[in-house]
Amino acid sequence: MAEITLKGLAHSYVAAPRGAEDYAIREMDHVWQQGGAYALLGPSGCGKSTLLNIISGLLSPSRGEVLFDGQTVNDLPPEARNIAQVFQFPVVYDTMTVRDNLAFPLRNVGASEAHVAERVKEVAEVLELTDQLGRKAKNLTADEKQKVSMGRGLVRDDVSAILFDEPLTVIDPQLKWKLRRKLKEIHKRFAITMVYVTHDQLEASTFADKIAVMYEGQVVQFGTPSELFETPNHTFVGYFIGSPGMNFLDVAVRDGRVMAGEIPLPVSEALCAAVAEAETTNVKLGIRPEFVEVHDAPVEGGMQARVEHIQDLGTYSIIDLRLGDMPLKARIDEDQPPPGEIAYLRFPGERVGLYVDEFRVEVQA
Repeated sequence: MAEITLKGLAHSYVAAPRGAEDYAIREMDHVWQQGGAYALLGPSGCGKSTLLNIISGLLSPSRGEVLFDGQTVNDLPPEARNIAQVFQFPVVYDTMTVRDNLAFPLRNVGASEAHVAERVKEVAEVLELTDQLGRKAKNLTADEKQKVSMGRGLVRDDVSAILFDEPLTVIDPQLKWKLRRKLKEIHKRFAITMVYVTHDQLEASTFADKIAVMYEGQVVQFGTPSELFETPNHTFVGYFIGSPGMNFLDVAVRDGRVMAGEIPLPVSEALCAAVAEAETTNVKLGIRPEFVEVHDAPVEGGMQARVEHIQDLGTYSIIDLRLGDMPLKARIDEDQPPPGEIAYLRFPGERVGLYVDEFRVEVQA
């Protein structure tokens, strides 16, 4: 196992980059602690796979350092970094049996056959491949092949880390939840540093203790699933985490009141002062649909909104609203009667976040 440190790391596929837009990875400093279970989460094209390939040694960064336990490994090839990597599509030897596929990484480093047999048996049991050990890999289904591919990454107990690059893409949706739980069990059992790349927030939250959210080549927040949901550090995190994503309202102070368009928002004096002090016009208030209070009659501190659509999803409903000219979503539980054409909304002060130039700003009470 290893602690992986990224120091001043940046990468561009352009020969002579001129600005931030030319970088797949913008300059970053980041640490993956030894033995942790991490997810690297973000949309396609945000730099996740580029970063993973730099860590593994498949790609050399334009600048900066990759360190394993404090030692720079930039000049080391992948095999010298002692990294196991599981790719989006299964990497198996079709002419070999499942047993020989799992044994190959150990035999490749000269492990004794007794140790090989012990580790293959252990990993096969964890991945529920014991009954498949004698079968040729070419006769397996896509999800079985991917389990073998993951097993090849797990079978060595001396690796610095295991990197997973969207490993469940080819897996049947009904089996994904089972394999996510299985990977979590494997991490607890073997305590190996694991970094799991995905664009699926459910996969990330199920697998990882901490999640690094990437946006336009940057890690914009690193935290637990609950931290990303409760206090997103960047507007992108608010949009990307949660279903539906966070509501954001462009605001400004006029005549001593915080205004969203022509709608005055009842907020605290401290929040009003913080909005007024912002040295930019890019100022937003954010609130999760789950935290918007929806009433069917006027309430103190409430705002009148028009109901445009209600989507009944069984255990809860999503309401599309319009507050003045601004669209807004709210989520209500199944036991709350939906409003009629008009709803009265209230934003609990402790649930409202202030975002200046897209980043969250703490407001002193």
